Amino acid sequence: MDDCIFCKIIDGKIPCNKVFEDEDILAFHDIQPVAPVHFMVIPKLHIASLAQVELGHQMLLGKMLALASKLAVEQGCSDGWRTVINTGRVGRQEVYHLHMHIIGGKEVLPGMIKR
Repeated sequence: MDDCIFCKIIDGKIPCNKVFEDEDILAFHDIQPVAPVHFMVIPKLHIASLAQVELGHQMLLGKMLALASKLAVEQGCSDGWRTVINTGRVGRQEVYHLHMHIIGGKEVLPGMIKR
């Protein structure tokens, strides 16, 4: 996608602070972190959001989750972290390229959303 900021990061047109990269996935630090550890895991394949995921993506999504866990521990979240995937307008998705936020590092995370 020509206007997707994450596709531009994947293509090297916009720099990032990489945590990990292979042929399928890129992980990089969030430029506006909300906790001591805050990075994103994204597929290199452009998928607009979780709402566009199909069964054919299951290997990729499984790899993303397994990698997120490994990287979270490597980044210092050995006692836990939060994994967030915002989906669509109501879900507060800002960049329409599937991405998972990994957030932790201290006990700074608020509880679940209150009713």
